[in-house]
Amino acid sequence: MTVRGVAHIAGVFEHPDRVIPDKTPAQIHGEVAIGALADAGLTMADVDAYYSAGDAPGFGALSMVEYLGLNCRHIDDTETGGSSYLVHVRHAAEAIAAGHINVALITLAGNPRSGAGVGGAARFDDAPEASFENLFGMNILSGYAMAAQRHMHQYGTTGAQLAEIKVAASTHAQHNPNAFLKDVVTVDDVLQSRLIADPLHLLDACVVTDGGGALVVVSEAVAKTLDRHTIPVLGTGFGAKGTNAGRVDLTYTGAVYSGPMAFEEAGITPADIDYASIYDSFTITVLVTLEDLGFCEKGGGGAFVSDGALQAPHGRLPFNTDGGGLCNNHPFNRGGMTKVVEAVRQLRGEAHPEVQVPGCRLALAHGTGGSMATRMGSATLILGAEA
Repeated sequence: MTVRGVAHIAGVFEHPDRVIPDKTPAQIHGEVAIGALADAGLTMADVDAYYSAGDAPGFGALSMVEYLGLNCRHIDDTETGGSSYLVHVRHAAEAIAAGHINVALITLAGNPRSGAGVGGAARFDDAPEASFENLFGMNILSGYAMAAQRHMHQYGTTGAQLAEIKVAASTHAQHNPNAFLKDVVTVDDVLQSRLIADPLHLLDACVVTDGGGALVVVSEAVAKTLDRHTIPVLGTGFGAKGTNAGRVDLTYTGAVYSGPMAFEEAGITPADIDYASIYDSFTITVLVTLEDLGFCEKGGGGAFVSDGALQAPHGRLPFNTDGGGLCNNHPFNRGGMTKVVEAVRQLRGEAHPEVQVPGCRLALAHGTGGSMATRMGSATLILGAEA
C-alpha cells in the first residue's frame, strides 16, 4: 500500500518560547495543539486520531487524549526518539489510506532547559544494552564523537568542514526572531569553541531548549474543505540501525534505509529536492545523513557541505532555514518535529524572506532517534507543494 498523496499536512505550529519554567509539559502540549489546529482551520472537535511519543506525560497518548478533551478512535504512542514525529506522520497517512481516520493531531512538548529532564532518559538505565554500554561511559555525546572521529579517519573529513554546517545554520537563525542562538558564527568560531568530546566542539552540538510543536495531518477529502494551503505527503520511509553484535559501522545512519524508501514512494530522486530539513543533533549527524540520503557519495559529505552549499536561498541544497537544532530549537532534545514544521513553511512560501527558497516545490524532512554509534531509528518524509 502506498500513502503517496492520500494525506496532507494541514496545520503546523512551533512554540515561540525556548525557556518555559512556569508551565508543565502537558500545558505546552495543549498550547501547540491549539496552535496547529488553528493554523489548519480546525478544532479539537475535528480530531479523531492522536499521536505522541516519550515526551508525553503520564500514560502518554491515553493521558493526553483526556487532557486535551479529544474524542479519538485511534491513538499511537510510537517511540523512536527524535524521529518519532515523522514516523507518526507515516502512521497517520497509513491510517488515512485505510479509511480509519480523517484528522490526526501529533504533538511534542517538554522543558528540559528548565530542569524537567531529557527526552527518553528514563528508559536508558533499564535498557537491555545498559549493562554493556552505560557502565563504561557510553553516552550520546561520546557516541557521536566516535562517529565523527571514524569518519575523519576513513574519509579525510575535517573539523572545518563540519563547522560549515554550523555556519549555515547560524546564518539562517539570525533571521528567526525566536531562535535560541541568533549570532552568526564563522568556521574559526566553531573550531575555537570548547572541545567537548574530541573531535566535536561546543558549537558542533545542538542547543537544549524548552518548547514544542505540533502537526495536523488530514485526508485529501478534508484538505479540500480547508482554506489553508495543505502539503501532500508524497513519500515516507523508516529504518533502524543496530550495533550488529558489536560490529557496528560508525560511518552511516538509518537514513540508508529510510531515504531510498521515501524517494521510491515519491517517484523522485535526491536531485529533485529543493529544500531539506535534516536532523542536526550534531554537525556530524547532518554530514553523514546527507551522504546516506544520496545527496552525495559516501565519504563526500565534507566537500558537499563546503563553500556555502547549505545556505539559503541559493545554495546547492538549502537546509534548516529556521536555524535548526544547532541554533534555533531542539525541544525536549527531539528535533524531528521542527524539521517537518520548517519544511511545510518552505513549501507554503512562509519561511523568512531572507531564507525562502524560490519556487520551492519539493522538500525533504529527516528525523533521527538514538545514536549513530549504537542504535537509531531514522525516518524520512518527502513533501510537495499543493497541486
